[in-house]
Amino acid sequence: MRIKRLYIFLLKTFLPLFVMTFGICLFIVLMQFLWKYIDEMVGKGLELSVLVEMFSYAALSLVPMALPLSVLLASLMTFGNLGEQFELLAMKAAGISLFRIMKPLIIVLCFVAVGAFYFQNNVIPPSQVKMWTLLYSMRQKSPELDIPESTFYSEIAGYNIYVKKKERDGLLRNLMIYDHSEGFNNAQVIVADSGRLKMATNKLYLILSMYNGEAFENLKTQKRNAKSNEATPYRRETFGTKEILIKFDANFNRADESLMQNRYVGKNLADLRKSIDSMTLSIDSVKESNATLMYNQSYKKSLNEYRQSPVTHEPAADGPDFDSIYRSKTAGARLSLLTQAKSVFEGMKNEYVFKSTILAGEEKEMRRHHTEMHKKFTLSFACLIFFFIGAPLGAIIRKGGLGMPVVISVLLFIFYYIIDNIGFKMASNGMWTPWEGMWLSSAVLLPLGIFLTYKAVNDSVILNADTYIDGFKKWMGIRISRKIERKEVIMFQLDYASFRLRIAELKQQCETYLSANRRRIPYLAFWKSGGKDDEAAQIVASLEQLVEEGSNSDRNLMLNKLMDYPVINAFPWTNTPLSGRTGILIGCFLPVGLPVYLIVLYRRRFLLSDIRSICRVSDELLDILA
Repeated sequence: MRIKRLYIFLLKTFLPLFVMTFGICLFIVLMQFLWKYIDEMVGKGLELSVLVEMFSYAALSLVPMALPLSVLLASLMTFGNLGEQFELLAMKAAGISLFRIMKPLIIVLCFVAVGAFYFQNNVIPPSQVKMWTLLYSMRQKSPELDIPESTFYSEIAGYNIYVKKKERDGLLRNLMIYDHSEGFNNAQVIVADSGRLKMATNKLYLILSMYNGEAFENLKTQKRNAKSNEATPYRRETFGTKEILIKFDANFNRADESLMQNRYVGKNLADLRKSIDSMTLSIDSVKESNATLMYNQSYKKSLNEYRQSPVTHEPAADGPDFDSIYRSKTAGARLSLLTQAKSVFEGMKNEYVFKSTILAGEEKEMRRHHTEMHKKFTLSFACLIFFFIGAPLGAIIRKGGLGMPVVISVLLFIFYYIIDNIGFKMASNGMWTPWEGMWLSSAVLLPLGIFLTYKAVNDSVILNADTYIDGFKKWMGIRISRKIERKEVIMFQLDYASFRLRIAELKQQCETYLSANRRRIPYLAFWKSGGKDDEAAQIVASLEQLVEEGSNSDRNLMLNKLMDYPVINAFPWTNTPLSGRTGILIGCFLPVGLPVYLIVLYRRRFLLSDIRSICRVSDELLDILA
């Protein structure tokens, strides 16, 4: 019962965050879609119902992009909150492993993955067909009629209209119209003091009524038999009222969905497999036909027939010699023969280039069918991978809310999106097989999920900045301060007389070491020793024993002075020295041995400085004890 209550608690924590993050991610990708295609929608006078329908289909089509990101963000926030509030620590202290804590969420994500596959296979194809058909219809829709002031308006096909000023009642002042609907050679120019523009009831025509103006028109079409140097007649018309009818389709006409249904975006898994089989059969038959035709047109067929003929062909003594015949021709005849042969070869080349272009297009379409088929599986698998990345990562960083989890999720998703697009491009262009390209992102992120899960189960601190800072300090030999606190209860009283002798012995060891190591260690001697420094190791061991013994003192001055002893890190370059033979081998390889040797020389400076500090602090401690 306790575990079941825990499962309910985890589900109540995860599911609201998952729904919230899914809505946020879907809204973000939908806004990206809007900004990408906003030019196709603005200024067309589309009804609100058409726009809502478009956004609905777009939202359904963008679910595959928003779902993995929402799983990653929700799992990261869930386990980050549990770790930040020490609830995850309490569960582990109760003996519940991380895998057991993740068990109910894994089951839920398995159902989400199955649902994502069903959604990708049954819902996405018809929604994408409707979305792209609707978007194509929007592109074909004429823009909304809104003639600006003091600017030529050219959105009406065949006309350029200029309006100086527009009154509030719709009256247009100082009109200038260029009518080139019948070609620029037959252009007509109309100038009017004012006019009105209205739409026909069927929304297929514009009725332009003009008042007090003139019209000019070339009559070049009536002057076909005239000489070219004669002037072109034109017609001038003065009118008080004139109306012209302009063809302008303002209706929204939906395109036929059958075109998109035959593409890969409108097919489910069964249809994709059926199309792939038929396309494979068609392409193989075309390749075989092209190969047979090429073989029949080549010399290889005649040569094989000659070799396989049962009749023995003996060369005739007086047979035709083509080289002598060619040389007997005149230069013009030779050029004609070469030109004719070249034209035949170029014709054959162009024919096969055309056939290869058509075949390449069909193969690319088949590859897109393959990638679309694999895409229906990669979405479900990506949801599971992102959970096994987000949950352990949240347990490691122990940060909830929308700060750090959002940053990490966005970075990981961008990395996934880039890798997925690279694989998709490689598969679409035929450089990789479709399954290699579409499963590339999963193959890259799966080891990361396994690694993070393993580290989280073992309570690793791989994302703790202090761990890396301390490790860098130790590796570089940077000193850290020592901290000693006065004990409330002292179990073993300090023998100050013996303690003074220990301090004096440590000081003597340090002075002996400094006198023996005034010069830098030679290169070959360093690698022959394999990094060993027994004297320094003995000094460090004696120092730590002295500090541990002195921490039992009840004198604050002495405890404060003990904290002045430096903390000596690994020396001179590693805690696990190498053997002499291994050291010689590394030293002989200069690209590795020389940089390590220089780093050791750098770190020995800190070691010698620390040993001098030990001597100085020892003298001060002896004065205090005296």
